[in-house]
Amino acid sequence: MTRRSCAIYATGIVCAHLLIVGIALVVAQVFQTMIHSRLKKEITLTEKSQVFESWKNPPPPVYMEYYFFNVTNPEVFLAGGKAAVKQIGPYTYREYRPRENVTFLENGTKVYALNPKSFVFVPEKSAGDPTVDIIRTVNIPFVAVMSELNSYSFFLRTLVSMYMNSLGIDIFMTRTVHEVLWGFKDPLLTKLHSMRPEVDEYFGLMWKKNGTHEGEFVFHTGEENYLDYGKIDTWNGLREMSWWSSNLSNMINGTDGAVFHPLINRKERLYIFAADLCRSIHLEYVEDVEVKGIQAYRFAPPNDVLQSPKVNPYNEGFCVPAGDCLGTGVLKVSVCREGAPIVVSFPHFYQADPEYINAIDGLNPNKEEHETYLDLQPTTGVPIRACKRAQLNIILKRVNGFPKTKHINETIFPIMFVNETAIIDDDSASQMRTLLLIVTLVSNFPLLIVGMGIILLLVLVVLFCRNRQKKNEVKRIDFTEAFHSFTTAKDETAYTQVSDKPDGPPETPANQPMKNGSYIAMSPVEAQKC
Repeated sequence: MTRRSCAIYATGIVCAHLLIVGIALVVAQVFQTMIHSRLKKEITLTEKSQVFESWKNPPPPVYMEYYFFNVTNPEVFLAGGKAAVKQIGPYTYREYRPRENVTFLENGTKVYALNPKSFVFVPEKSAGDPTVDIIRTVNIPFVAVMSELNSYSFFLRTLVSMYMNSLGIDIFMTRTVHEVLWGFKDPLLTKLHSMRPEVDEYFGLMWKKNGTHEGEFVFHTGEENYLDYGKIDTWNGLREMSWWSSNLSNMINGTDGAVFHPLINRKERLYIFAADLCRSIHLEYVEDVEVKGIQAYRFAPPNDVLQSPKVNPYNEGFCVPAGDCLGTGVLKVSVCREGAPIVVSFPHFYQADPEYINAIDGLNPNKEEHETYLDLQPTTGVPIRACKRAQLNIILKRVNGFPKTKHINETIFPIMFVNETAIIDDDSASQMRTLLLIVTLVSNFPLLIVGMGIILLLVLVVLFCRNRQKKNEVKRIDFTEAFHSFTTAKDETAYTQVSDKPDGPPETPANQPMKNGSYIAMSPVEAQKC
């Protein structure tokens, strides 16, 4: 066997082994299963996990942008006209949210933690100075007291209304942004506090929320099931709430929005429990996006989250009392806001019924500025970018006994909205890209084997063709040489005299027959007798 033949056979054997092994690994998904198993074990809320520290102290900066709706025509609204508002802001604060009092429970399958939040003003990202800028907005303490008295007698409501007028308290108030946001001593609440000490005399949209937490959480670590990673087991000791009118609506589902299980697919429905919204909401896949070179899935709340129960019967449980429902795009949360007629929605009533948008001049809902979404890296489940946007509103309507409300039309009035944003920092993004590259290489290693097999197959074909071509050339050369030899031999079979004697009859012994002479490449043959 020639060296060329040995090379062909060796290449063929190696090629066959690579293709067989590679295809078998691809079909069996051995490496992909191996890397997925590794991810499921590594991504857990345990001290040995690499993600535990980032869960305790999230590295990406979180910013809270507050926008307010300044009322420009309060007199027109009180006279029965349409209110007009102008958006001002943002007033941006850096949010810090470390996990504290972290304690493992039930053999490490659950973890207890508090999540206090603190806020620091960021002037360079803000539109003005909150301690100086003044806004005119709805007097929420006034409306809350008026709403509380709605079930009392007309006589009592009239007395309270007269007392409020004597204090100069009106439906609208003018305060600085800082006061509205972080609190001020309200004259009406101060009077109530003197009669009922449990009533706080200070009011602010974020009053007592700087440096405090939203409750005590117990999370699943994901040790038993990777799909439970980060899911809330209990909130303030509860596995379900009691505010709403159905068991489905009272369920505490999903995570707190900080983490999600690895290996997310596009068909999944993800759940988040939002304590500030007093309920769980679900997210669905929207599109593929890229953030800092990292591929991610965008999830967002679908239209049915805040749909009217007439369209989506599953939302009937959020009507309190049962049957007292609002339209699409708004949710009344009085049950968890001490009875105040507070309504939440997306900014500018995005995805809400047109009647709410058209009731106020100055609103312009759009997807780019007002959509809530979450960009998740599907392999690890890590949030790459998040935008949580929610608007605070209050119901204004006529209340008998309060003359100032006798002309107003019932309106869900916007107060402010917040844009909570976070995006992965550059160092974490670099680490994530490196991790994903390793995962991709390991998962696709069988394809590399198949690719090498295909390359060797091509090399084998080339070697085989060249070898076959070489053999054909050798055969042609042999045939030509043989033909040439045959032709030459035929020409040389002419009788050639060996001796130099002159032509004449040769002398032959009488007793010896005459024979031909010697010829080249031929044996002597006896001449035939004539």
